[in-house]
Amino acid sequence: MKVELVTTLKRQATKILSDLHESKEPVLITEHGQPSAYLVDVDDYEMMQNRMSILEGIARGETAVIEGRTFSNTQAKEKMSRWLE
Repeated sequence: MKVELVTTLKRQATKILSDLHESKEPVLITEHGQPSAYLVDVDDYEMMQNRMSILEGIARGETAVIEGRTFSNTQAKEKMSRWLE
């Protein structure tokens, strides 16, 4: 992973962005020697957001199973048939 100072980002934003789009490698921006932010390609960010949505849905499903908020196959078919009418 590439690491850049925030001052370098200010001075060379166009070059850093160009390198980012070419390499697709995230850039860690540091401020006063501490991590401050990640700079990532738009396509990669959107892909990560989509993955997070899927994982959140899986986690909600697992919670529903643990809490007993599930339906039998017959119950599910009845509810879906009403919904599809």
